[in-house]
Amino acid sequence: MSANSLPENIAAWHTLEVDEALELLSTQADTGLAPQEVNSRLQKYGANELEEAGGRSAWEILVDQFKDIMLLMLIAVAIISGVLDLVAWRSGTLPAGEIPFKDTIAIMAIVILNGILGYIQESRAEKALAALKQLASPNVRVIRDGNTLEVTAKELVPGDIMLIEAGVQLAADGRLIEESNLQIRESALTGEAEAVNKHAKKPLSEESSLGDRVNMVFQGTEVLQGRGKVLVTGTGMKTELGKIAEMLQSVEAEDTPLQQRMSQLGNVLVTGSLVLVVISIGIGLLMGGNFIDLVEVSLSMAVAVVPEGLPAVITVTLALGTQRMVRRNALIRKLPAVETLGSVTTICSDKTGTLTQNKMVVQSTFVGKEYFSVSGEGYAPSGEFLLDERTIIPEEYPEIPPLMVACTVCNDAILQQEKGEWKILGDPTEGALVTLAAKAGFEKDQWDTKLPRASEFPFSSERKRMSVICQVEEVETGFSPIRDVDPQISNLLADESHLMFTKGSPEIILSLCDQVFLGGNSVPLTEEQRKQILAANNKMAGEGLRVLGFAFRALAKVPSEASEKEVEQQLVWLGLTGMLDAPRPEVRAAVQESRDAGIRPVMITGDHQLTARAIATDLGIANGGDRVLTGQELQRMSDQELEQNVDLVNIYARVAPEHKLRIVKALQNRNKFVAMTGDGVNDAPALKQADIGIAMGITGTDVSKEASDMVLLDDNFATIVSATKEGRVVYTNIRRFIKYILGSNIGEVLTIAAAPLLGLPDVPLTPLQILWMNLVTDGLPALALALEPAEPDVMKRPPFSPRESIFSRGLGFYMIRIGIIFAIITIILMMWAHSHVQSVGVNGLSPERWKTMVFTALCIAQMGHAIAIRSNSRLTVEMNPFSNPYVLAAVTVTTILQLMLVYVPPLRGFFGTHALSLSELGICLGFSALMFVWIEGEKLFLRIIGKKSV
Repeated sequence: MSANSLPENIAAWHTLEVDEALELLSTQADTGLAPQEVNSRLQKYGANELEEAGGRSAWEILVDQFKDIMLLMLIAVAIISGVLDLVAWRSGTLPAGEIPFKDTIAIMAIVILNGILGYIQESRAEKALAALKQLASPNVRVIRDGNTLEVTAKELVPGDIMLIEAGVQLAADGRLIEESNLQIRESALTGEAEAVNKHAKKPLSEESSLGDRVNMVFQGTEVLQGRGKVLVTGTGMKTELGKIAEMLQSVEAEDTPLQQRMSQLGNVLVTGSLVLVVISIGIGLLMGGNFIDLVEVSLSMAVAVVPEGLPAVITVTLALGTQRMVRRNALIRKLPAVETLGSVTTICSDKTGTLTQNKMVVQSTFVGKEYFSVSGEGYAPSGEFLLDERTIIPEEYPEIPPLMVACTVCNDAILQQEKGEWKILGDPTEGALVTLAAKAGFEKDQWDTKLPRASEFPFSSERKRMSVICQVEEVETGFSPIRDVDPQISNLLADESHLMFTKGSPEIILSLCDQVFLGGNSVPLTEEQRKQILAANNKMAGEGLRVLGFAFRALAKVPSEASEKEVEQQLVWLGLTGMLDAPRPEVRAAVQESRDAGIRPVMITGDHQLTARAIATDLGIANGGDRVLTGQELQRMSDQELEQNVDLVNIYARVAPEHKLRIVKALQNRNKFVAMTGDGVNDAPALKQADIGIAMGITGTDVSKEASDMVLLDDNFATIVSATKEGRVVYTNIRRFIKYILGSNIGEVLTIAAAPLLGLPDVPLTPLQILWMNLVTDGLPALALALEPAEPDVMKRPPFSPRESIFSRGLGFYMIRIGIIFAIITIILMMWAHSHVQSVGVNGLSPERWKTMVFTALCIAQMGHAIAIRSNSRLTVEMNPFSNPYVLAAVTVTTILQLMLVYVPPLRGFFGTHALSLSELGICLGFSALMFVWIEGEKLFLRIIGKKSV
């Protein structure tokens, strides 16, 4: 078969026999492809690498920063201001001592600074695809033209014969031709933690899931042991990893709620500013005003309406939020995600390691005819055996010690203590059994010495059991060899010299038994006893426990490796153990807190539905009778059917990672704001699609971390809830300083607009003074307000809609109302000050100082506003002033800086201010204090009428 007729889209290679697959790809298992055929296929299929969709260039990202409507308006203001300065300079009408173009330079400096900040934030290119690319190994051993060669992974083509061994990271997808004890870790791709035993000669059904395709290998996975020969069936974007990369790139990033709100705010401010400019100039011309003077007024209004310091304040607020979240073990990768967390309505969480401890713990045993429960947490070998809630001594029940011996010796895990913490080396299931035995006083080291392993029949997915053959040690005496048999097992041994212990699936182990160990002896197993054991197994499984059965047999000698079927017969039943990956103790409270906050927790797991239901019920995620949706059911559902069910289902079991993307989309189509956890490569598309993608910091792959918005450093669900609380605090504080900044700005705009309408000869504020107000006297207190601690009810209310307007819940009305009050107070002062300086002469003081009085009063009034706005309902005297000391510091520093602008000559000259007499300064402070009094009065009024402020 030529390269041009190769099969393009065979998705079911796992259904084919090896010979069929080789024939379809026109290759030989022993000789591989000829060099000419490799070159032909390389041209047809391309290099074996993941393709990256074209993104924005650095230049495009930079240009995009200056498309913001508020920045565009500031650029226009700077240009017009520059033109007016140029005309005045050329005509000689520029006031003496005035620095030309200082307004233009100051405004453009702000524009450029905002652009650079935005560029730095957005130019952090997505690295998810780069992390995917790193999963391909650089060099591969292949057979070509009968020779074994080492080539780069990029040169692989469909039809190549690839040789793999322990330690190799697979560079392509392929059908196994042959294998020997081959075990591959596929967790990065499938999400399943356990390594997969591969079998080349076994064709599978077409419906086999990715994790069940034991005759296939996949790019990006790792060979743990053994070796194999692989027919390459997929390269580049045609691999399973390539499909994930394609899905990852197809997920379109949307603006966060905060970005959407800021865009809306910019549109409203610019539109409102332009309307005011047109009205002001129009009325001014009708009243006979000078056009150039009116344009200068409009420039001041335009600068006043744009909150130049707001982007910087928001960026710093989000950055401070990320620092607080890191202290709570939540690492924020994308800054807007801090605020976005506060809008989450649904948290979709993995079970293992996130809701649970990722430590298997034996909860109960069924031995003889009794259930024994076992206390203790994690792998610490401390706990008690209880019968009917009464503590018992295990050795007093003859059926328990043999089971503990079986748990100890039929086991490859090692229990050890590191820095005070008990850990397991090996499989978590076997670790739970070693810990159980240690709780009963049976130490693995001692019993490995008493019963050294002579041989074993290893576990496999087909056999679903493991057997070990142990030799009983003999001690030489002066007369004859005497068997040193521990009393705990002497009644198991009879006259034989070896013991075989078997563990595995209870049903299978029980089917191999014809006796049961009761009362210290092996007795025939009756049908009634079989039913009791199976009923106990079903009861424990129904409680969500993973159940294992144990048996033994005495042997005269070590059996041959091929005799497992004959030897694993006529076993003596010992008992059952039921274990559980126990819930994290702190998660129950976190689940309740999330429910109190109107956030729905949802469990998504690959585990059995009974286990999932038991954990979810225990944690309060679901009730005992709630529906569990399995991966098979989900696979059969259409997207529309899934959407109809997502509001009703809190538990998803036996779910493959690729199903997560469908669940996220279905929830989003139901207007839910979704946080989704994940750790595998296959989770990356769902993490990117979710409103908040949350990767695991301990178990997560690099790909999942790069696709996420947040990384859990402790893989703990409770951390998500803590981060959500922090997100709500951040959003509340953002709204607080937005209404603070914009309320002040509206007051400035109205004051400036009123000046020509009231017949004043000049605009009271220059663009440079307005920039000072917006950046310093607004900015520093706004930053301090961003540090306001959480309100008591922050997690006792439902989340605010992520689609709500920035002006919602009365914030817009507050800003207009306070802006008008600001303007009324300032305009009254302005009219008095203008007439005062004209009628009262003060030696050495400029008659233009009325403008400085307006400037000073506006700035100091904002300080009172900042102090009063800390709480929407509590009076300032009712609050602890040191619960946020930064506000006091910011108010003090800003006031001092403002006075320096009035009384320090160099600053006075640069900002165009004039020195005030002490009485004039006192009048400014008095008018400024009215703003604080008004806001406190509003709180009292609202309290009296029983309404809540925004």
